[in-house]
Amino acid sequence: MYEVLALLAAFALLYSSLAGGIERTRVSGPILFLLFGLVVGPAGLGLLDIEVAGEELRTLAELTLALVLFTDASGSDFAVLRRYAQLPVRLLLVGLPLTIGLGYVAGLALFDHLSVFEVALLATMLAPTDAALGQAVVSNEAVPSPVRQGLNVESGLNDGICVPILFLFLALAGAGGEGEGDAGWGLALRLVASEIGIGAGTGLVLTAAAVALLRLCKARGWISETWIQIPVVALALTCFTVAQLLGGSGFIACFVGGLLFGARTGEYREELVLAAEGTGSTLSLLTWVTFGAVVVGPNLGKVSVPIVLYAILSLTVIRMLPVFLCLQGLRAGTEEKLFIGWFGPRGLASIVFAVIVVDARVPHADTLSAVVAFTVLLSIVAHGVSANPWARAFGARHPEVATPE
Repeated sequence: MYEVLALLAAFALLYSSLAGGIERTRVSGPILFLLFGLVVGPAGLGLLDIEVAGEELRTLAELTLALVLFTDASGSDFAVLRRYAQLPVRLLLVGLPLTIGLGYVAGLALFDHLSVFEVALLATMLAPTDAALGQAVVSNEAVPSPVRQGLNVESGLNDGICVPILFLFLALAGAGGEGEGDAGWGLALRLVASEIGIGAGTGLVLTAAAVALLRLCKARGWISETWIQIPVVALALTCFTVAQLLGGSGFIACFVGGLLFGARTGEYREELVLAAEGTGSTLSLLTWVTFGAVVVGPNLGKVSVPIVLYAILSLTVIRMLPVFLCLQGLRAGTEEKLFIGWFGPRGLASIVFAVIVVDARVPHADTLSAVVAFTVLLSIVAHGVSANPWARAFGARHPEVATPE
């Protein structure tokens, strides 16, 4: 235990000290995190040894996604969203369903041993994009604001939207592997409705109470600089754990609670949310390292031609074609549409979804986790290397794009 903690702490210290310089290169943080996990994991030196289905990995992954969901939703700028609404609305309401549908069709063609609901699970797990992996694009002011804000809002919200879809297909895949008949669908829909209802209600109630408390404390100057990084983290974890205890979805609670928190905290929202993002970044680092050590390493030997083909399709046609189609009607040329479509990296949400599916003992969970692992690995490398060069070149060629007709 102490050896593992020493390794992780030393690596976190080293990276956090060098992060500013590293972020200006083509090597992204997640690439280094994952490579470090591979080196020290069972596939490398064998220094980091954690069971992939163990309670520790699931807890770490769930808490990381819960905090990321809350902070991403809290950070949604509704004024910016209203100004540039068309792009993220199209990406979320048209592009996302099309991406899941196209991923489903590709999965049926490549994995004939999977049930229809297992294929649907795979398509859903790889549909959400990762804000952290796309940070080099959304934070690069050379990229036009409509594109940056559209991608940022999309990546911040699509994982929350995918949560109930994932649980629906998970329930159907677990119903004898096929979920056949009205009984299977009825049970799955009731389960998802319960997860959504209890989760959303919990997030709204707890966040409303917390915002009222924070407003009172802020007005009286009771929130000190020493403790300002704690409220958002504590609220996100409270929403998650209470919703889980009540039989709802903690992820839905965090997503809905984050949206309410961002809308109600006004001028001091950024101060509170930014203070919590350091904790989220630390948890993400630990999750990426663990993912590289205990998921990517063991699954490298399971890579097959169908897995490689699906991963390539997932990052290209399955993502980029729906984006290209849903952006019709905007003043955006071919390169703009390809740029927006390409920068849909897969990351943390896909990892957590894979851990949930493995823990639920879906019949072919090993295949599903192998596909997710290889796709995320490919995404980390491809998007990490291409982000800064294309962002700079794209911004120079297209100072204003993707605005309504």
